[in-house]
Amino acid sequence: MPVTEALPAAAFDSSAFLASCATHPGVYRMYDAAERLLYVGKAVNLKKRLASYFRQSGLAPKTAALVARIAHIELTVTASETEALLLEQTLIKQWRPPYNILLRDDKSYPYVFLSADDFPRLDIHRGSKRAPGRYFGPYPSGLAIRESLNLLQKTFQVRQCEESYYQNRSRPCLQYQIKRCKAPCVGLVSAEEYAEDVRHSVMFLEGRSSQLTRELASAMEQAAQRLDFERAAQLRDQIAPLRRVQEQQSMEGGSGDVDVIAALVTPGGACVNLITVRGGRVLGSKSFYPQVGIEAGPADVLMAFLAQYYLGSAERDLPSELIVNTPHDDFPALLAAVSEVRQRQLSISHRVRGTRARWQQLAVTNAEQALNARLANREQITQRLQALGDALGLREPPKRLECFDISHSSGEATVASCVVFGPEGALKSDYRRFNIENIAAGDDYAAMHQALTRRFRRLKAGEGKMPDILLVDGGKGQLNMAREVLRELGVVDVVLLGVAKGSTRKPGLETLYLESADQEFTLPGHSPALHLIQQIRDEAHRFAITGHRARRGKARTTSSLEDVPGVGPKRRRELLKHFGGLQELSRASAEEIARAPGISKKLADAIYATLHSE
Repeated sequence: MPVTEALPAAAFDSSAFLASCATHPGVYRMYDAAERLLYVGKAVNLKKRLASYFRQSGLAPKTAALVARIAHIELTVTASETEALLLEQTLIKQWRPPYNILLRDDKSYPYVFLSADDFPRLDIHRGSKRAPGRYFGPYPSGLAIRESLNLLQKTFQVRQCEESYYQNRSRPCLQYQIKRCKAPCVGLVSAEEYAEDVRHSVMFLEGRSSQLTRELASAMEQAAQRLDFERAAQLRDQIAPLRRVQEQQSMEGGSGDVDVIAALVTPGGACVNLITVRGGRVLGSKSFYPQVGIEAGPADVLMAFLAQYYLGSAERDLPSELIVNTPHDDFPALLAAVSEVRQRQLSISHRVRGTRARWQQLAVTNAEQALNARLANREQITQRLQALGDALGLREPPKRLECFDISHSSGEATVASCVVFGPEGALKSDYRRFNIENIAAGDDYAAMHQALTRRFRRLKAGEGKMPDILLVDGGKGQLNMAREVLRELGVVDVVLLGVAKGSTRKPGLETLYLESADQEFTLPGHSPALHLIQQIRDEAHRFAITGHRARRGKARTTSSLEDVPGVGPKRRRELLKHFGGLQELSRASAEEIARAPGISKKLADAIYATLHSE
């Protein structure tokens, strides 16, 4: 259960939750303040679906009553809507949420029914299973079962008509004409051929689609060798939709009892996501947020979690296998300890393929989503702002922080970034980038001076809000440059904070400078204030790098002809066409350029000068 936004029911912050909500398919669970599960739902786009619950008007009374009780929402991201349907069904049957029961109970779940006739039929069945035949399911909804029946009808052409209709046919119906039935009602298919189609349908319904595909592929090759290309084409058309279904079955296509665990560590915190698989079926997921010490990486966090989770309680369900996203040297010792304490054998896998690899990736995706949502939680940000205010000795928590960073490649395409944070989290609409010009290549101090001057000159002119704290990445030199700019512009009441990586340049060992290079201090690796500083600094670094790469890429793909006055897109196109490319144009003399259509001697001289300006 990845994303936990633990807020009192009356204070559930839907806007903050939706701001960090995933746009992937998945399942959501709504809880009240007493941790009671209220509702389980699935969505193709989780963010869009959940946003519909929190609109200002137009909610049905039952939905409005549900929304009023929500204290927090948990998400499980899946790879497709089909997987979300299957997981939704499992959770509803397991927990029976009060807002789901009226719509779905055990008796309402549909099954696929295969009759026991000489020429069996496939149909949707609900209720008691009294009729002779086989029942496959249950399926999460009528839609899901109709999709399966539609696939089988097009692929194997087993009849789906009612018995009374079947017994009274004298000629084939429309289903035969559109190749969705082989018309056993009027004897147009032999009993042997029809029985083979039924056997293939049963293999699909039993979940043996991989075996079925291999069998059909072998038959297709044999038909091709016999030069029976018409039969080979029919088998090919049967295999194609089965392969498409297999690609969507990452939630159901495995086997065994498995726990899938992914650990993720960022400067803002850590998350461990656990996906539970029993009998090859994903039952749900849950996220944990351990406190991370200095220098702890994903492998260390994962190892600590596994030891506490599987050795801490003898009553906890123990699977036969763990799938993890990162290895650790102490796994053999952990397995030995589990065997001694729990009297059970356990295996740990890291390099996996197929369905298990998809489970592993889902755990990583859920951990990322859960941690992003937690970092964006207003309650969490408020605590960090309070901790930062206390660490800096401020009378009240800061309401607005700005952080600057510089990015370039050996002085090329220098870009400065400015990111803004507040009680709402990252204020991306207030982010700014500055293309740095007219400085010596690689002079980060001059770049920072130019960016800060341009930014605070505009703020003093009323173009935006002045920050409470100015965070500068780069240590003493950049801090002194920032203090010089603020003094030149007469900016007061802005707390200046510099952050420098420690000697090992590892997260958690940063050195902080308050107001001047003389006021040096550090914060504990578990400090919420330090986590906030790391989060803002890394966001500024990311924003600067993306801006720099975009500017560098544009500079390297932009024709130097664009800088020549009088040479527009049409003339550029004609010049490049005339010379066969920019390289040949660069080799031409001014006289040769002047011979090109539409180019005067004066314009040719300007083009030549531009191309050889280096």
